[in-house]
Amino acid sequence: MYLYVLSNIKDMSHLVAPSILAADFAHLARDVDMLNKSKADRIHVDVMDGVFVPNISFGFPVIEAIKKTAQVPLDVHLMIVEPERYIERFQIVGANTLIIHIEACKHLHSTVQKIKQNGMGVGVAVNPHTAICNLKDIIRDLDQVLIMSVNPGFGGQDFIEHTFQKILKTKQLIHETQSKAQIGVDGGVDSSNAQRLLKIGANILVAGSSVFKSDNPTQAISDLKDF
Repeated sequence: MYLYVLSNIKDMSHLVAPSILAADFAHLARDVDMLNKSKADRIHVDVMDGVFVPNISFGFPVIEAIKKTAQVPLDVHLMIVEPERYIERFQIVGANTLIIHIEACKHLHSTVQKIKQNGMGVGVAVNPHTAICNLKDIIRDLDQVLIMSVNPGFGGQDFIEHTFQKILKTKQLIHETQSKAQIGVDGGVDSSNAQRLLKIGANILVAGSSVFKSDNPTQAISDLKDF
């Protein structure tokens, strides 16, 4: 079923997007400066409301502060209910790409279109229990599909092995629909699974703990980038 996927993956540079949620919040400017000097392609910013996920992170002021220092684009990942209420505000504070959850949107198509109308790239995140086939009617409008390889809400969780099959299914759906969406993977990504993720079709590696909790975050980013 996935022969096309495995035999037609192109040689192309993948992207590494360190998740700032795992940074040292007491030294956030220092950590953003480290990312600027590293091989990071993007900064992944997790926004949590304590409702959609059982955790609360940061909001508009922190994102605005990160944007002032960051020299790479911001992928802002909304783990919140009713994300459509805040689209314009996230654009104002500096989001380059806005990623929303399919499970949090009552009207996914209209929310995707609103993000695009506000000049941002658009991604849709899919929780571990959600089938990729649910994206069939929207995937052509997306710049990114973000596959959650852990249950969203907290960093440092173990990678869910079923993610590999989900990437293959996503790649197949992209081919069938002629979508140009990239495939991101978020959660438990590190040097032990990155090469396999890329080989089967991932384009964007989101890594938090494996970067910021390492002895040498810059080298950890390089290791993910150089696969």
